[in-house]
Amino acid sequence: MPSLFYPPIPHYRPAPMTAEALEYAELPIIDLSKATTLEGRLELAVHVRQAMVDHGFFYAINHGYSKEQMDRVLDIADVPFTQVSNEEKEKYMASSKITGSWQGYKPRQYWHIANGVHDQIENYNMNRDVYKRQHPEALRPLLSELQEFTQHTHMNVVHKILRILALGLEVPEETFVDMHTWSNDRVHGETFLRFMKYYPRSEEDEEKSGQVWMKGHTDFGTVTVLYSQPVAALQILTQDRSWKWLKHIENALIINAGDSMEFLSGGLYRATIHRVIQPPKDQRQYSRLGIFYFSLADDDVKLAPLTESPILQRVGIKRRFEDSKAPTSAEWRKARTAAYGQSDLKESETEKGVEQEVILDGVVVKHYK
Repeated sequence: MPSLFYPPIPHYRPAPMTAEALEYAELPIIDLSKATTLEGRLELAVHVRQAMVDHGFFYAINHGYSKEQMDRVLDIADVPFTQVSNEEKEKYMASSKITGSWQGYKPRQYWHIANGVHDQIENYNMNRDVYKRQHPEALRPLLSELQEFTQHTHMNVVHKILRILALGLEVPEETFVDMHTWSNDRVHGETFLRFMKYYPRSEEDEEKSGQVWMKGHTDFGTVTVLYSQPVAALQILTQDRSWKWLKHIENALIINAGDSMEFLSGGLYRATIHRVIQPPKDQRQYSRLGIFYFSLADDDVKLAPLTESPILQRVGIKRRFEDSKAPTSAEWRKARTAAYGQSDLKESETEKGVEQEVILDGVVVKHYK
């Protein structure tokens, strides 16, 4: 647990919840406190498997950090944006197009959205081993707290979910855990923590971009953990092809599968399209600060379906690659990272409002306007 003696930093005050009546997605709520026993994990596996088939998203509660602890993490999350000068930020910019890694800052106006409009989103990313590289001076006294937080998220949240997902495929419950190691005794990949701040945009940019802040997309990793925050902006594309808002649940997690998990699960656990749009009117004056944990399989893991799964043998496997040509986790991550928001997108000839980019071996990645 984090120390009771914290270095003093400014307190971040989140926005109040919206009072507007929004059309929310009805997502299941999973109680992670039940995942401490095999019996509990087997029970949860049935519900999580159905959630992944139906939605690709679910909420998780009782994740092990109290509201007071998460308030402290939120205070820390704002430090890279408010306590670091622009000159110092330049020293820690991520060279994503070259390295295929997000570690460091992504500046505002890096991603193209639409009609000449670029994003107003700043983020700071760090490897799950926060000591792997240098950080701005304001973050250095906070690294021990951040390391405790990433280790907790990895071991007590992600690993629990990975065991549940494995049981849902009826394979040994350590199958996915063994692909997401924590220790440094092998290549452990690019699982990373992201602090992300969305700033309000001009009305002109909102009109030109159709109020879209991030186009509809899938994540490229296995499991994404989003610590729920009050500014409404995240939407998912449901199976009936309508966009539904995700509701804020205090101190809950929002969990979704990414491309890599869809590949490994033979399409059963689907990577759901999601986007970020302009918040409702009563929240538009606020910035939106988010905490994300993007889980990626270890770099050398081949993203081929688990054909030994009895479930997949019964329902069939949906492939995006031939098994022999399936990329490693590192290959897929580098290709998606380098291309995102920077590549030339082509209008789909068959789907209205969809743009496409080709990543590896002719695999098409879709972006929804």
